[in-house]
Amino acid sequence: MNKPPRNDFEFFTKEELNFFKQFRKPYDIQLFLNGIEYNPDTVTNSPSKVIERQSANCFEGALFAAAALEMLGHKPLIVDMAADNDDDHVIAVFKQNGSYGAVAKSNTTVLRFREPVYRTLRELVMSYFDFYFNTLGEKSLRSYSNPVDLSKFDKFNWMTSDEDLEYIGDYLYTIKHHKILNSKLIRALSPADNDLLNLCFSGSIQDGLFKPEKRKVKNQS
Repeated sequence: MNKPPRNDFEFFTKEELNFFKQFRKPYDIQLFLNGIEYNPDTVTNSPSKVIERQSANCFEGALFAAAALEMLGHKPLIVDMAADNDDDHVIAVFKQNGSYGAVAKSNTTVLRFREPVYRTLRELVMSYFDFYFNTLGEKSLRSYSNPVDLSKFDKFNWMTSDEDLEYIGDYLYTIKHHKILNSKLIRALSPADNDLLNLCFSGSIQDGLFKPEKRKVKNQS
């Protein structure tokens, strides 16, 4: 079930509150994130700054989506997906009719919205697996965190702060992650399809792309 929405969000300005009113459902939030520029900077801006700058990176997009989802009556939840030889990806998750969905900002075309049709969090995360690869085509997703309720950071005014919110990212590194592959499964992985690889990174901001290390190919005996 969705939680009852807050009676007010007095930390936002009237203009910001009016801005959020355009979002009637989670997919509306996704369309907004799709339409703004990808931010390649390392600073993590608050949802208020995302509105002001009209740009966001993956992490900022997840924080913005979590704030917008809370205004729709959902808990402000994010999940960290950890990768090998690639950037982590952070998504805002929500439940609707007992199933999980997600809203996300990405510098690729395939790691964004997920319909709320997944029975478990793991099912939701695994829906990203075949589309989660680095620019070398290596499938890189390795683990995911439990949902983090951002209300734990309310005392820091994370929704409207002018300060860098990287401390939330630092927190994500400290919490337990659930592995999705063992070493045998990792060794057996196939590279991403070239057509999908090209589609994924079409339109990407190059400065915001992770630069993976090329691995030495071991001789097979």
